[in-house]
Amino acid sequence: MKELKASQIALETGGIFQDADDVIIDKVSKLEEGQIGSLGFFANAKYEKVLYSSQCSAVFVPADFTPSQPLTAKLIKHQNPYFAFCTILAKYFDPNEIKTGIESTAAIHHTAKIGDHTYIGHHVTIEANTVIGNNVKIEAGSYIGKGSNIGDNSKIYANVSIYSGTIVGKNCIFHSGTVIGSDGFGFAPIEGKYVKIPQVGIVTIEDDVEIGANCAIDRATMGSTLIKRGTKLDNLVQIAHNVELGSDIVIASQTGIAGSTKVGDNSIFGGQVGVVGHLVIAPNTSVGAQAGITQSVLSPGQKISGTPATDVNTYLRGVIGSRKVTDLIKDIQQLKKEIEILKSQ
Repeated sequence: MKELKASQIALETGGIFQDADDVIIDKVSKLEEGQIGSLGFFANAKYEKVLYSSQCSAVFVPADFTPSQPLTAKLIKHQNPYFAFCTILAKYFDPNEIKTGIESTAAIHHTAKIGDHTYIGHHVTIEANTVIGNNVKIEAGSYIGKGSNIGDNSKIYANVSIYSGTIVGKNCIFHSGTVIGSDGFGFAPIEGKYVKIPQVGIVTIEDDVEIGANCAIDRATMGSTLIKRGTKLDNLVQIAHNVELGSDIVIASQTGIAGSTKVGDNSIFGGQVGVVGHLVIAPNTSVGAQAGITQSVLSPGQKISGTPATDVNTYLRGVIGSRKVTDLIKDIQQLKKEIEILKSQ
């Protein structure tokens, strides 16, 4: 286990540690699960009570935080406690073993180019004319199709399938079960039958993209399906052919985006969102869970929800109104009875 001093952690992350008594850190934990030697973080005021009872040896806290009660933990003040905690977590406590070299069962075509300090796991297949960058990690059972290019420092977990011609940038992470470059869903109805349209495009993924487990990113019919820098996909996300996702987009699980839709930078999608094809979604759009987007969103910064998706305030008024429908029906029935009584008189 790695042992660090709290003062060293503060120095490495740009934090402030002013306690005269330093402490040794050899693990990370949540506040409520803290032990001697644990490093934790506190960034949300609703957990302040937990902070005071935590047994962590040191805790990242906001730079302006002043405790109102005695506590056991030593404090490391930081402008962004969660980011600082994640930095230490990734650098010193990542549970994934750091490996290099090529396992004996890997099948690598003689024309493939393999960079320095790479790891290629058991039963990995790398096809012809593929380029694998420096410090790339490809875990067991993954497949890299011919003519693909994997950028430096990327991590491909077990059983990922990357079809031919795929371009992957630097510092990308693809989790197990994901398929990149499978055929787009393209069929032409001819004389009562569906005839397959060849999907001859590729997938291009820029730097710093992370794709969760069991996602499907379809290759373009022609041209490229594109995921731009810094975008993050949760598990079980479907991106159809010729979709273009902008930079720093976040998409939660079970979302599906149909073909040729373009999504602007910094947009956020909740879980189970459905988007029809050939739309334009403006930058900084926030989409609520289970929304169904059926028309383009042209003004940046909108918050939308519901099916068909609309402005979130309009949607919420509709939800509130629908909950009153039963009472309205009862009132109408009562009014009808009273009218009938008046008529009879």
